[in-house]
Amino acid sequence: MRKNFGAKTWLYPMPVLIVAAYDEAGVPNAMNAAWGGIHTDDMVGICLSEGHKTTKNILAKKAFTVSVGTLGRLVECDYVGIASGNKMPDKFAKAGFTARRSEFVDAPIIEELPMALECELVSYDVETNHMVGRIVNVSVDENILDQDGKIDAGLLQPIVYDPCRLEYRVLGEKVGKAFSDGKKLA
Repeated sequence: MRKNFGAKTWLYPMPVLIVAAYDEAGVPNAMNAAWGGIHTDDMVGICLSEGHKTTKNILAKKAFTVSVGTLGRLVECDYVGIASGNKMPDKFAKAGFTARRSEFVDAPIIEELPMALECELVSYDVETNHMVGRIVNVSVDENILDQDGKIDAGLLQPIVYDPCRLEYRVLGEKVGKAFSDGKKLA
């Protein structure tokens, strides 16, 4: 038996994305965004309200980074979703984040978060708040790479958002092999 809930913003997992951009004075800001993901081969799509300081910064600079929220920085990642950059100009620093300028776009990489997509703004729709960015580079701390030089989700420990319970969960356990396990039914 199934239970119907109607139209809800429930999709699992919802990645915790920390979106960062510089303002026109070069001051970094970041926010927590759960409504986003890979849009096409080299594009990321995120729903960001135009009232956010980070959104204003992105529209001004035409660049941003998207970092993956991690278990080790859960408190900081949640904080940048609670505090408003419009009211608290030192929010980035108060979170304990350190900015390093991307080599590829005019946006900050958050040193404390080990994985970041460095993006150029492609479009922003004011009516839907849908932002699209072209991924120019993916920057990864070598501490989360396995012996083959690939990202290890167990080392990254990405967190996801549970919209039903307003909780964070951690991912990482391997449970199967993609593009392989299904061959058992072929």
